[in-house]
Amino acid sequence: MRPSVPRRPAAALLALVLAGACGREPQDLVLVGTVERTFVELVAPVSETILEIRVVRSQPVVRGQLLVRLDATLAEAEVAHAEATLAGARTGLLTAAHDLERATGLRRARIASVQDLERAQLARDEAAARLREAEARLAAARKRRADLDLVSPVAGVVDQIPFDPGERVPAGGVAVVVLDDAAPWVRVWIPEQAVARVRPGSRARIQVDGVPEPLHGRVLDVAREPEFTPHFALTERDRVHLVYEARVLLEEAPPALRPGVPAEVSLVPEPARTS
Repeated sequence: MRPSVPRRPAAALLALVLAGACGREPQDLVLVGTVERTFVELVAPVSETILEIRVVRSQPVVRGQLLVRLDATLAEAEVAHAEATLAGARTGLLTAAHDLERATGLRRARIASVQDLERAQLARDEAAARLREAEARLAAARKRRADLDLVSPVAGVVDQIPFDPGERVPAGGVAVVVLDDAAPWVRVWIPEQAVARVRPGSRARIQVDGVPEPLHGRVLDVAREPEFTPHFALTERDRVHLVYEARVLLEEAPPALRPGVPAEVSLVPEPARTS
């Protein structure tokens, strides 16, 4: 499984409206961005054929639901081999323990030498180590077998199914993509002049295209490192300005809200601290 958050560029950095006179309270900072949501990619751990796809696109799924089954013939054979090895290791440990008990009794009777007893102890320890190794190999084989059943790690909606049953998915290939039900956010860029007064938790009002009523939100995080204004800025002058990428979380967003929808974010920066 490989979580993926697509980075869709914002439409533009609209405006920064600051106070026109010294000492005036800061005004709303109005920014334009795009709605983003988390995509979760379920990948094939090895190159295998798809046996069954149990969902269709746009189908709601719950956490832990089986979505795709890959051919597990080789994985099941590996599990069977590991189980047989484990059974042999257990038998070997029982035999070694019996030999050690016998050598201990012979040593008490002064029939066996100290070297005989030490060899029996070493044989028992080696058998115990082989048993632990066999147990670990079986656990790994069972894990590889379980990984061939791709289950959703989150509740959401099936967004993409790139392959069909019967096709072979390459190792690391995406077999299904799930759109997480977690709250979406808007990606915006804050001008350098205002970033000192925008902090995680700052309240925001968001107007999303196609949603009649404004939504409420809060600043989720602000990048620590600046970057130049994206290439799609409105003017040539704006393109040389430094901006900070930020995410504004949408609270109580409509469940059907798709990523990539333009949104306008209005937030009130906190007053700049002065000495």
